Amino acid sequence: MDRQSFTDLIQTKFKMVRIEAGYTQDTMAQTIGLSKKTLVQIEKERVLPNWTTCVSICALFRDSDVLNSAFGCDPLEMVQTISRGHCAYPNHSTTSDIYWNTVDSRNGYILQSNKVSDIYRVLNQETQPIFGTSKLREAETYFGKISKEELMHV
Repeated sequence: MDRQSFTDLIQTKFKMVRIEAGYTQDTMAQTIGLSKKTLVQIEKERVLPNWTTCVSICALFRDSDVLNSAFGCDPLEMVQTISRGHCAYPNHSTTSDIYWNTVDSRNGYILQSNKVSDIYRVLNQETQPIFGTSKLREAETYFGKISKEELMHV
């Protein structure tokens, strides 16, 4: 797939991604950094989104079933492969740990806070991030729920 076919495909999926996320046109436009007018033109397939807009969609909505099924993989893998000619799969468990403090750990799940920015994340038993937020209370609530659910399954 080249940039043109990638952009064409993103254009056809734009509205479905927005609806899947439960966003209004106003919210989606603000999230991506477009005017509402431009967003409407893209959704009506009158204007092609530019490369930066396509990358933004893939980054911000990488968990979208619409995008994952359209590409058959993580949309950011597609972006990297098209941009660089290859996709890198770094080992996240080595260097990135220096930026995170463990707040709590239970049943194999880990709640962490970032030392540099005010964000929190929850890691699963394989130490892969499964949830992230800028709100401690939200992170604690998710962590409490997911770690208790795991306890019930044991």
